[in-house]
This record gives sequence, structure tokens and C-alpha cells, in this order.
Amino acid sequence: MIYALRWLMSLLFIIQMYLAMVVLAIVFAPYAIASRKGAWAGIHTYCNWVRLSARWMVGLRSEVRGPVPTGEVMIASKHQSFFDIILICSVVPRPKFIMKKELKWAPILGFYAWRIGCIPVDRGKKGRAIAEMKKAVAAGAAIPGQLIIYPQGTRVAPGATPPYKVGSGLLYQQLAQPCIPAATNVGVFWPRHGIYRKPGLAVVEFLPAIPPGRPVADFMTELERVIEGASNRLMADAGFAVARAA
Repeated sequence: MIYALRWLMSLLFIIQMYLAMVVLAIVFAPYAIASRKGAWAGIHTYCNWVRLSARWMVGLRSEVRGPVPTGEVMIASKHQSFFDIILICSVVPRPKFIMKKELKWAPILGFYAWRIGCIPVDRGKKGRAIAEMKKAVAAGAAIPGQLIIYPQGTRVAPGATPPYKVGSGLLYQQLAQPCIPAATNVGVFWPRHGIYRKPGLAVVEFLPAIPPGRPVADFMTELERVIEGASNRLMADAGFAVARAA
């Protein structure tokens, strides 16, 4: 009975979450058209609403730990579900993303992504995609902000260990900016697929910066070590059984 009630509340939460997206997108559209500040204001408002409504409707509290990046930096984050995007964008002042090329045509998302300077990439082209990504990032550098990337390239279920992709290292080399790793445990409560949202404490944690100038191979090794280590710690704190390395 309790599970059925929580499942129903999860469904209602998801419905209102997307309704709120549409409503706030319309409300902030004139401001977003006039200024990029309006687009960021709309995104911050929406993300904070999702955090608030998740706490109220499904008992999913959320917390962002560590110093919030505010300067010209690259944020390399563990990506487990939509909720880690919500948490990061609720606090980072000028977020922009490396995103799938198809999303630029998506209603609402495409417009706001364009306004804040997101960089669309055709991930199916592999090596060519990296060259296009680097070119697009260079072109998008005129829009200041915090560039958010996902080193594993996609959402990853808790406990899964797909490899880190070298594209994040090449961007680190190109941008010559500090990289802020970010760990999370949100997938324990908000899975990649499905409706049910578990109550608990979802966390995104910003970790100490990796300064610019390291060789790409060293950077990739350090990035994976700190993100995976901190994410495993956060998931274990949330009650998830993290497999020990052999």
C-alpha cells in the first residue's frame, strides 16, 4: 500500500514537473528573448521548483556540497539522471552544456539551450564528433559561463562503470581552464528510467579543482579517480551497495 501511494505521488510529481517546465518557459520567454540573463533566471527558477516539489511530493531532499563554481571553468560531472542536472543548474550561475545535437530541435529545451550557449554535438560520428565539438566550444567561448560535460557521455546507473571518454580531456586541454569534478548519488533515488522516485537525500558534490596544464592522460586518470571515489562514497552513504574493486 505504501509503495503504491509513493508510486502515485511519483507520477503526479513527474506530471507537474513537466507542466511547470512549460509554464515557466512561457513566463520567462520575453525576458529570455531580450537577454540571456532571462534564460538563466528561468532555468534557475525551474530547477529550484523541481527541488522543492521533489521534497514536498516524494520526500526526495537534495543538497549541493562544496564550493559552487562561479568563474570560467569546466565542470565534469557524474551523470545518473535528470536530477543531477537539476541540482547543478539550480546553483551554478551561468550553466551551459555539451548536449546531443537532436536536442537543439526540442520544443522549449532547444530554445533555452540556444540562449544560454549550449553546444550541440553529433555523438554518432565518433572521431569527427570530437573535432566538431572542439570547434563548437571555441565558437561558444564568447558566451561566458560554466561549461558542463559528462565524461562518460551518458547517464550511468549506480554501480555501472562505462569508460571515461577522452573528449573531456581534449576539451580540458583546449580550454586551459580549471576543471571542477562533480560526484553524485542521485541515481539511487531517481533512476534513469521509470516513474518511482525514492525518498532520501540526493547529493551533488563539487570536488577540488584540477588546475589547467596537465597532460591529457594524467588528467583523465585523476578525473575518473576522484569522481568515482566520491560518487561511490555518496552512494554508500545513501545505502547503495557499492561493489569493491577487485
